[in-house]
Amino acid sequence: MKQPHIQLDESLNVRYAILPGDPKRAERIASHMSEVEDLGMNREYRSLVGAYRGARILAMSTGMGGVSTGIAVEELHNIGVTHAIRIGSAGAYQSDIPIGQLLIACGAVKDDGASNTYAPTAFPAVPSTELMNGCIRAARTQGFSCRVGVVRSHDSFYTDGEMGICRKWSRYGVIGADLETAALFTVGAVRGMKTASILN
Repeated sequence: MKQPHIQLDESLNVRYAILPGDPKRAERIASHMSEVEDLGMNREYRSLVGAYRGARILAMSTGMGGVSTGIAVEELHNIGVTHAIRIGSAGAYQSDIPIGQLLIACGAVKDDGASNTYAPTAFPAVPSTELMNGCIRAARTQGFSCRVGVVRSHDSFYTDGEMGICRKWSRYGVIGADLETAALFTVGAVRGMKTASILN
């Protein structure tokens, strides 16, 4: 059945998805694949599918925020996707993180609405250990600098007290912030999917 927002269905026959926020990043992912098929765009969901090292991969943007990410994860689950890796941008919360270092999330502070709609605040937003460890190994094998730690997912860049909020979470050792990781981890866990998040 064609999903109402991502406009994809089970006939795509894909288990693995890479999920950037920005639609243009989906095109950049596709540039690393062969046999690429452009599946079009609906709302913020830009979709391309192709082959990479023998695996069929979907590159699909999620737009900004936990709500659109949660919808994407739900509908991807409905069409048979079992593994999803977010790749996106983050604001660094530690002063020793240089621009360009990869942040691999071992958990996310659920400071957003979407993840807390799916599960109580006390429910941890964590990735699949297997998938996270695979991302860490791949980054280190290829010589990319990466830091593993907890990130904070939230809903706004421009609240009046934003800098104070950032400083508070920095003191707790949180390494960075985005808008989507907690929703990905939480909805993925509820639906039995393996998830991971790599931020830059």
